[in-house]
Amino acid sequence: MKFKLLILFLFICFSIFSQNDRISTVETVEILNNNEAEALFYFQNNWKLLREKAVQKNYIHSYQLVKTLYTKETPFHLMLITTYSNKAQYDKKEAHFSELIKEKGALKLLNEKEPFEFRKSVFSVEGAEHLE
Repeated sequence: MKFKLLILFLFICFSIFSQNDRISTVETVEILNNNEAEALFYFQNNWKLLREKAVQKNYIHSYQLVKTLYTKETPFHLMLITTYSNKAQYDKKEAHFSELIKEKGALKLLNEKEPFEFRKSVFSVEGAEHLE
């Protein structure tokens, strides 16, 4: 329940500065086994690069990689937020990101650790509509 309240609070904050047709996805990530360097490297050199390209190609409106305080109530270290300008952009997300992943090539990893060794998705919110 506290997770849902946190996400609701964040979207209320985001909505103050947004238009009503924007849609966001949020993924929360727990960093495993004190592999913060590997996790941050992974997200900055893969997830973030894809979103930079997506902004350039007008596939998304914006993105945020947010570091959070891990607590019992919020058991995650990172929030990955991708915002789409409208439903049409959101509906094409799979095709657009598939294209960008093919262009990018292989994953960039630190210390040859695979993603399952350093990160775990805690929960995701899909298709959250921004309010006016």
